[in-house]
Amino acid sequence: MELGIGMFGDLSVDQTTGKYRDAGVKIREILEQVKAMDEVGIDVFAMGEHHRPDYAVSSPEIVLAAAASITKNIKLASGVTVLSSSEPVKVYEDFSTLDLISDGRAEIFVGRGSFIESFPLYGYSLNDYEELFDEKLELLLKINSEENVSWSGKLRAPMQNQTVYPRAKNDGKLSIWRAVGGTPQSVLSAAQLGMPLVVAIIGGMPIQFKNLIEFYKQEYQKAGHDVTKMQIAVHSHTFVSEDQNVVDGYFNNYKSQMDRIGATRGWAPYTKMQFDGGRSKEGALFIGNPTEVADKIAYLKEIFGITRFIGHMDVGDPAHDIMMKSIELFGEKVKPVIQSL
Repeated sequence: MELGIGMFGDLSVDQTTGKYRDAGVKIREILEQVKAMDEVGIDVFAMGEHHRPDYAVSSPEIVLAAAASITKNIKLASGVTVLSSSEPVKVYEDFSTLDLISDGRAEIFVGRGSFIESFPLYGYSLNDYEELFDEKLELLLKINSEENVSWSGKLRAPMQNQTVYPRAKNDGKLSIWRAVGGTPQSVLSAAQLGMPLVVAIIGGMPIQFKNLIEFYKQEYQKAGHDVTKMQIAVHSHTFVSEDQNVVDGYFNNYKSQMDRIGATRGWAPYTKMQFDGGRSKEGALFIGNPTEVADKIAYLKEIFGITRFIGHMDVGDPAHDIMMKSIELFGEKVKPVIQSL
């Protein structure tokens, strides 16, 4: 089972100026953090895509390419590429280039994303929300499997015997995962296509997703795919500290980001009761000391049979030194427990 860390590049508000923290400083911190992940044996780093003032990263592939030059072993993934508002040819070209830079460590997590800012930004209509994703996924998968591509759809110009270069390692094939938030139709599509699955569990109780993951397994097998190659990941909010004061203080970071997002979605203010409930054994927050976090990941492996866990670790923009310590503990104290299972 692999352990990974995901980030969105959250930017906190500077209390003295009222402005978001400098994005350049944040990105340089992320790169230092990814280097630390590689050094402590984390298997995967996933970088998110957003187009908002409270996130530093709109081009994950650029950050991942920079990370490739300072790491040796860690896999480098988008988390996620918002494929509906992206150009599949360019997505493949960017990640195949990353794959060559990193000597075969690039992955793509594709999804619709939980934010929609990229649609008007790139000139897409939300009326085409579903069809855009389905059509572009079909094209991306075709590019990934065929060097010369002929394809036609409704929302993009057709391709007639077009070549897409450079080709990634492994005969030009990148590892492309389908990231979902819990929609059965998305899970069904991933299973039928034989795509590895990433399930974002960021609220409620993980056990609520058991039927969904079992559905994926059944449909994957029903579609005739090799079950020995089936990969399932869970992506959940995570933070590790041996200092209970740091864990308790992280509530302020977490609440600040949840309330910023919630203000645009009609959510009630985030409460300490929600935080504590999420941190309980049954909850979806993997926040606590190394033993607590390892026990909860082990529980996921037991109930789901997952092959990868990705801890989303920068919600609310914790201080750089605290992040570095969390990464260290995740690699040096959590990972050995999971490897022993």
